[in-house]
Amino acid sequence: VQLQASGGGLVQPGGSLRLSCTVSRLIYDEHAIGWFRQAPGKEREGVACLSASDGSTYYKNRVKGRFTISRDNSKNMAYLQMDMLRPEDTAIYYCAAGRSWYNTRESIKNGGIGMDYWGKGTLVTVSS
Repeated sequence: VQLQASGGGLVQPGGSLRLSCTVSRLIYDEHAIGWFRQAPGKEREGVACLSASDGSTYYKNRVKGRFTISRDNSKNMAYLQMDMLRPEDTAIYYCAAGRSWYNTRESIKNGGIGMDYWGKGTLVTVSS
């Protein structure tokens, strides 16, 4: 297994949740990490991504200011801190890895086309 997302659950509107992505050492060092989500009945959409080298980030407008992507190089982990959650954030969240930073950033815009590796998702439900 190259990637595995975890940390999903049920949270009230306005609450916070942190998702984790365990990444294989074989791909961690040279791949950008992206987070994507797919709500019931909707197409997959990109959320945020983080480069492997210089810390560059890119966020979809609808999560900008609420979500923060990060990575811990000592643990081969990536994270998605989600604050001020809304019911419309309810979805299965996936982490993915991309060899090219340019392609990864484009994948956030196009819903994931071009990512090299995908992990199984974790369900986030925002509801009162």
